[in-house]
Amino acid sequence: MPLVTINPSGKTVEGTTGASLLSIILAAGENIMHKCEGQAKCGSCHISVLEGKKSLSKTTKIENEKLDATVGVGSKSRLACQANLGEENVTVELLSFV
Repeated sequence: MPLVTINPSGKTVEGTTGASLLSIILAAGENIMHKCEGQAKCGSCHISVLEGKKSLSKTTKIENEKLDATVGVGSKSRLACQANLGEENVTVELLSFV
């Protein structure tokens, strides 16, 4: 199982391949905003993927559109609700907190 490291806490948890990063982050007990419950409608679960971005699912059109409208987006940005875990370890940084 791939590992997901969540910064800034530094917590590392096992993730299930195909699961959304949002579900993994929430299961780890981390506080991350997710106003639309994973529908890619709000952009509140914006994260930065520090390592392992290539192993995540491809960015969809709806995710790109929401990221384009989100403040502080960079080349490592993803919506945690739309990024599904691949086979490799991933390190993310939470950018929005509850």
